Amino acid sequence: MPLPGSKAPGIQVRNRRFGRDTTPGQEPARWWADGDPIATAWFNALSITFPRGETLFIDAVKAFRDGAPPALAEEIRAFIRQEVNHTREHLAFNRAAEAAGYDVAAIDARVERLVADVYAQPKIAWLGVTIALEHFTAMFAHEFLAHSRRYLPDTQEQAELWRWHAVEEIEHKGVAYDTWAHATRGWSGWNRWKVRSALMLVTTRKFLTNRFADAEALLAQDGLTGWQVRARLLWHLVGRPGILRRTFPAWLSYFRPGFHPWQHDDSALIRTYDSPQAAASIAAA
Repeated sequence: MPLPGSKAPGIQVRNRRFGRDTTPGQEPARWWADGDPIATAWFNALSITFPRGETLFIDAVKAFRDGAPPALAEEIRAFIRQEVNHTREHLAFNRAAEAAGYDVAAIDARVERLVADVYAQPKIAWLGVTIALEHFTAMFAHEFLAHSRRYLPDTQEQAELWRWHAVEEIEHKGVAYDTWAHATRGWSGWNRWKVRSALMLVTTRKFLTNRFADAEALLAQDGLTGWQVRARLLWHLVGRPGILRRTFPAWLSYFRPGFHPWQHDDSALIRTYDSPQAAASIAAA
């Protein structure tokens, strides 16, 4: 359950579908992110991880839902429904990347191995990795929703897919963490902080190094290699638009004793997305 004073919204399952209206025989644009191969590679690299990653998230919370308070049990059910929908849509997104000419098999195999390494650990480690990765998705989602035009043109259907995913990641950002609090309720505060912090450090290293490598591999399929391409990708992440630089304070907040995801109340982004004026409001961000 959220901490006292937190302002977690209810979880709404928005069962939407994207990219189903393409003309038969028409190949998707290869550099769909406004013609930018760097942005395209980064978003594609993220998307390829989601189907297997979100399956892990679902399994992790399901492993500890027995005995959860009724409100948390209901949130877990909604969390699972949202994540199932996200998996379905990113599978479709990834098929579009393949249709555009990218071979994603090697990247998917690497993600499969990384997820298998997590499954080889005790189930509480599944949940610890999940809350770390859910923090990544929540802080990326906040940045993308708050400043979407920095990252993708608002008119693209792909941008709407990422906005839809982002709003639901924000909405359920406390569920895995509250499940962690339930699962570790017999632990000392020090032990809980030590384990989640250590897992965040390990997860951060693996997440960033592997996503960078995945984006590089996709760029290589475009014939874009060498130190200049690596520099462009790094600048995209830490310079302009700089999602890693912009989310660093949010990442650091995870290590604060007593941290909870809803201590940062960004529910206004959800209300903006769901409002009748959402399109105009987001476009002005």
